[in-house]
Amino acid sequence: MGDPKYPRKAWRKPKRPLNYELKMEELKTLGTYGLRTKKELWKAHTKLSSVRHQARSLLALRQEVRAEKEPILMKSLARIGLVSEDATLDDVLNLNAKDLLSRRLQTIVSTKLGFKTPYQARQAVIHGHIMIGERKVNIPSYTVTIEEEDSVHFTPESKIPEMLEKTKKEEPKVVTTDEETTEAITTEVTKDKNSSTE
Repeated sequence: MGDPKYPRKAWRKPKRPLNYELKMEELKTLGTYGLRTKKELWKAHTKLSSVRHQARSLLALRQEVRAEKEPILMKSLARIGLVSEDATLDDVLNLNAKDLLSRRLQTIVSTKLGFKTPYQARQAVIHGHIMIGERKVNIPSYTVTIEEEDSVHFTPESKIPEMLEKTKKEEPKVVTTDEETTEAITTEVTKDKNSSTE
């Protein structure tokens, strides 16, 4: 098991960390999913690489052994929503980090509970405003299973739903170009009428 004081590192850095295209892609992913540091992204990559490694090792086994071990892996991945129930090992090999990041509690809260940005959702999770069923969860990277997804909600004492409703009502109305032109025409007509009466 190892010494608990020295836990095994759960992430690996990319082989070419100074690659410009890779850095830009990582920054875009960080902004899309509201990640705090690149370490969270590297954790997702490392976890996914271990899953792919299991799938490749299963493909190399004999058919009898593979028939026993493959359903275990597929069931665990289908439970967290990474693959469908009728998926194959080829589908597992086609997974990318975004599939795993979309199953985080932070991402599901952001899309389901109507937050404007994933960073707002992260703050709500960390400050204890989110519950899964009857328990409060304050870990943004918690992987939500398919069964738990429908039971994600605010805590009863949270005031965030009221604040979200208030901000929706106070949002300024976006004027389209057609409305702008009609408003400009009406103002010109009224000015002409006033000048003619004078």
